[in-house]
Amino acid sequence: MNQPRDTAHPYNLPQHVAIIMDGNGRWAKKQGFDRSFGHQNAIKSVRAAIETCGDMGIPYLSLFAFSSENWKRPKLEVSFLMKLLAKTIEAEIQELHDKGIRLLVIGETDALPEYATKPLQHAIDLTKDNTKATLVIALNYGSQNEILHASREIAKKVKSGELNPEEIDQQIFEENLYTQNIPNVDLLIRTSGEYRISNFLLWQIAYAELYFTDVLWPDFRKEHFMEALEDYSKRERRYGKTGEQIKTE
Repeated sequence: MNQPRDTAHPYNLPQHVAIIMDGNGRWAKKQGFDRSFGHQNAIKSVRAAIETCGDMGIPYLSLFAFSSENWKRPKLEVSFLMKLLAKTIEAEIQELHDKGIRLLVIGETDALPEYATKPLQHAIDLTKDNTKATLVIALNYGSQNEILHASREIAKKVKSGELNPEEIDQQIFEENLYTQNIPNVDLLIRTSGEYRISNFLLWQIAYAELYFTDVLWPDFRKEHFMEALEDYSKRERRYGKTGEQIKTE
C-alpha cells in the first residue's frame, strides 16, 4: 500500500495518478465533426497531463488509452485510433526520452496491429533506463482480464511446485499483475462527467481517491489537473484508521 509523499509544493501530492480519458466523441460532436476529430485533439490533453506531472514532480502517470472492450466500436474508428497511436508515439517519443520519462505499456498488446506494436516496442526499448518519471499507457487493457491473468500465472507456479498456496499474499499477487514494480494509484481522475471506473486498474485503485470532472478530455488542461490535485490534497487518507490516528502519526 502506497502512502502519498510529502513535497515542497503547497499540495500534498499523489505519487501515482491514473486518468480515464473520456469525452472525445462528445467533444467532436459539439464542434460539428466526427469522433476522429476528438481523438486527434485529445493529444494536446495528453501533453498537458504529462507536463503537469513533470512540473509538480509526480513520478507516475497512467493513461487509459484503449480498453479491451473498445474493439466493439466501428472498425473505421478502431483503425483510426491504432494509426493515431502509432503516429503519436513516433512523433512524441524523442521528447519523452529527452525529459527522462520511461514508457511502459500494459494490456494484451499481442492483439494490436504490427504497425502499432513496432513503434511502441521501439519507444519502450529507447526509454527503459529513464528514471525521472514513468508514463504507463493502457492498451487493449481490461482489469478483470489482468486479474485473471495474474491468477493463472500464480496457479501455474503452484502447480509446478515453485510456490506454495500458503505463500500467496498481496505482494505475490501484485508481482503477477501487469503493473508489477509500479506503485498503486493514489488519485484516479475521470473526465466527461461519467461516474464509472470502466474496468480500469481495479486492484490498483483499492485505496485511491476518485475525482470526477465534467470537462471533456480534449479540453482538459493544466488548470483542470491542478484542480484535481488541490482537491486531493484536502482529503484525509485513512487506510482503515481513524482520523485521530492519522493526525498523531
